[in-house]
Amino acid sequence: MAAAKFDSRSLEIKTKSIEQTLVPLVTQITTLVNHKEKAKKSEKATKAVVDVGQAVNIAVERFVRVGEAIAIDDENADIKDEMLDACKEARTAGQNIAKLTDVQYDEAGQPVNYTEKSAMVRAARGLLSAVTRVLLLADRVVVKQLLKAKDKVSASLNKLELVGNFTDFVQAFSQFGSEMVELAHLTGDRQNDLKDEKLRAKMGAARAVLEKSTMMLLTSCKTCLRHPDCESAKENRDGVFSHMRRALDMIYSVVMDDQTRQNGPSTPLIMHNILKDFTDLVESSRVTQADAPSRDKLVRALDQIIDATQDFTDSAYTSHEHREKILSYCDKAKMELHTLAKLGVTIEKNECMYPTEDLETAIIKMCKITQDLKKQLQDTALDQASEIFQNNEDHDLLTTLKNGGVAGDLDKVEEYSLKFSEHTEQLQEACRLLRHIAGNSPLQITAEHAESNMRVLGPQIVSAAQTLSIHPTSKIAKENLDVFAEAWELQINDLSLLVKEINEVCQGKVGEKQVYLSLPRPGHAHNLIYIQKHGTTLKTVAVKPVKLDPEEQAKIAKAGLEMKLMTSELDADAEKWEDPENDIVKRAKNMSSMAYSMYLFTRGEGPLKTTQDLFTQAEYFAEEGNKLYRTIKEFAARIPEGTQRMEILSYLEKIPTYCQQLHFTTKSPTTGKVATFTKVDSTINETKNLMAAIARLVTFSHTIATTYNLDVAHSPIRQWRSPPPPIMSYHTNNDDTESVKSHYSTHSDGGLMRSSVMHKPMTSFGAFERI
Repeated sequence: MAAAKFDSRSLEIKTKSIEQTLVPLVTQITTLVNHKEKAKKSEKATKAVVDVGQAVNIAVERFVRVGEAIAIDDENADIKDEMLDACKEARTAGQNIAKLTDVQYDEAGQPVNYTEKSAMVRAARGLLSAVTRVLLLADRVVVKQLLKAKDKVSASLNKLELVGNFTDFVQAFSQFGSEMVELAHLTGDRQNDLKDEKLRAKMGAARAVLEKSTMMLLTSCKTCLRHPDCESAKENRDGVFSHMRRALDMIYSVVMDDQTRQNGPSTPLIMHNILKDFTDLVESSRVTQADAPSRDKLVRALDQIIDATQDFTDSAYTSHEHREKILSYCDKAKMELHTLAKLGVTIEKNECMYPTEDLETAIIKMCKITQDLKKQLQDTALDQASEIFQNNEDHDLLTTLKNGGVAGDLDKVEEYSLKFSEHTEQLQEACRLLRHIAGNSPLQITAEHAESNMRVLGPQIVSAAQTLSIHPTSKIAKENLDVFAEAWELQINDLSLLVKEINEVCQGKVGEKQVYLSLPRPGHAHNLIYIQKHGTTLKTVAVKPVKLDPEEQAKIAKAGLEMKLMTSELDADAEKWEDPENDIVKRAKNMSSMAYSMYLFTRGEGPLKTTQDLFTQAEYFAEEGNKLYRTIKEFAARIPEGTQRMEILSYLEKIPTYCQQLHFTTKSPTTGKVATFTKVDSTINETKNLMAAIARLVTFSHTIATTYNLDVAHSPIRQWRSPPPPIMSYHTNNDDTESVKSHYSTHSDGGLMRSSVMHKPMTSFGAFERI
C-alpha cells in the first residue's frame, strides 16, 4: 500500500473528536484576547486572567507529554520528527501565553500589564496551530491502525480463498473472525467521528457489506469445499469475496479521503441536486437580470434536467400516466425558460438598471414549474417502490427457488432464476430513481449502495439455487441458499426503511439518516427494561427506552460478535461428523442456533425483543448444555481407559459449573439501567464461555469417535431455532399513509418489544416505522 500523502500544516480538521478537543482551548484563548481589549481591569478580573493563562500552560504541557510519548513509540517512526517539532512549538506557545498573562506591579502595588493585544493574538494563533498539528498527527496514528486492521482482513480473505480442506478453513475463518471484530470497532469509531456526512454514510455502507457478508462467506466457502467441482458453487463464493474486497476498498478511500476512488470515473447526475442548482440559478436572475452568461447557464442546467428525466421516462416500470406528466412538465419548463430568456434580452437592450415586474413574474412561474416537475418525479419513484412492495414477489420467488433446488429440478430453478433476475432488475431500477429524489447526501449514498448490493446479491442467490439443484441432498448447499435468501430479505427490509425515510424528506419532515453500526442500535436491543422487585414477585415495569453509552454499546457488541464467530466454528465442527443425526451433533447445533439468536439481539435484530427474552433464551441454552453434558458423559463411558478418556472427562467437569453460573445470572433480580446492562453483559459473556467449552468438547468427541470408531446414540431431540416466540402485536391506523407499524408494542410480561416486519407483506412505502 502506497504511503498516504499528508500535510499536518494544512490544519484541515475532518473529525469531531479533534474539533471538540480544541473547543475548550479556543474558549480560554478567547477570554484572554478579549481581556486585552478592556481599558480598565479589576483586580479580580486580572487575577482570573493570570489563572487562565497558567491553566492553559499546564494543560498544554500535559498534552505535549502525550504527544511526545506517541512520537517515541517505535511504531510511529514515520511521524516522530514532525510530532516532536509540533510538541516543541506547542510547549513554547503555552509558555508564551503564561508570560503574556503574567501581571507586573508598579511602585504603588497596582497591577500593570504592558502587553499589546496583538502580541496575545499572535501567541494564541501559534498555540492553536501547534496543538492542532499535534492532534492531526495523532489522528494519523489512528488512521494507520485502522488501515493495518483492514490489511489484516484482506490478507485473511486471501488465505480463506486458497484453503483446500475443512480443517484449514476452520482455522483460517477463526483468524478472519477475530480480525473482523477489530476492524468493526475501529471503523465504527471512525464512522462516528467523521464530520463529513457523506463520508460517514459511505463508511456505514462499507461496514454493512462486511458484516452482512460474513455468514454468506462462511456457508459459500463450506459449500465450495464440499462440492469443489461445482462451477455455480465457485461463482457463488467468488461473488462474496469480490463484494467484501470492494467494501474494504471503500473503507480505504473514506479513511484516506480519496475522492477519485470514492466517486469512480464518472459520477451520474442526481435529479434532486441539479433541480436545486437550477432553481438557485433562476432565483439569482433577480440580481443578474437574466443576462447572457446567466441565460447560457440556465439553458445548460435545463438540458441536464431533461437528460436526467430519461431515467424516469425510459424505465419500463414507469406508468404511462407518470411518463406523460413528466414530459409535459419538461415542455412547460422549456417554454417558461424561453420567456425568461427573452425578457433578459429585452432588459439588456433597454439597459434597465432594476428588475422589471415581468421578469419577477417569469421567475416565479419558472420556479413553480420546476417544483411541479420535482414533485412529479418524486411521485413516480415512490409509486414504483410502493408497487414492488404491494406485489411482494420476493417471498414467493425465493420459496420456489428453494423448493426447486431441494427437489433437484434444474429446469424449474432455471425458469424461476430468470424471473428472479427480472425482479432484481426492477428493484435496481427503483433504487436508481430513489437516489434521484433523495433529499440529502446520506440517503443518496444509501440508495446507491442498495442498488449495488442487489446487483451483486441477485446473481449469488441464483448460483446458490443452481448448486442446490445439482446437489439436492447436500445440507450445506441448502443452508447456503437459506443464508443468501435471508440476506436478500434483510436487504428488502432495509430498502423499505430507506423508502420511508426518503418519503419523509420529500414531505418536508426532518429525517435523521439511518446510521449503520455493528453495535446495538438506538431504540432496539439496548432499550433496557427496568425490573423492579415487589416482595417476592418480580414485575417488569415498562419505562421510557434509554440508550447505552458508546462504551457499553461497544462492550456488548464485541461479546456478541465473538459469540457469533463461535457459532460459526461450532457449526463447522458439527459438519465434520459422518453421522449428522447423532445426539451430540443435534444438541450442539441447537445450542449454536440459540447463541446465534442472542448475537442478533446485540444488534437489535432477530426473535429476541426484550432483555427478558434474552435471559429466557440463556436459560434454555444452559438447560441444553446440561443435556449435552449427559449425552457426552454417556459417550465417554464407552471410551477405552486411557489419556483421551481422562482428558474428555476433565473437559466435561467444567460444563455443569458454566451452566449453573449462567442460571444464577439469568435469575438474579436487577433494578435500574446499570444493573440491567451488567446482567445483559454477564449473560452474553457467560454464554460465550459455555459455548467455547462446548466447541472444544464437540471437536474432541469427534476425534475420539473417529479414532475408536464409536457410534453416538440417536434419540428424538427437539430442534430449537429460538425460544418460544414472544407475542407480536401490530398496531395499525387507517390514515392516508396506510398501515403503519408502531415502534413498540406491549410484551405479555409488561416489557417492551420491537415490532418486526420481516416476512410480512409490505403494503406501501409509508407502511413501516423504523425497526
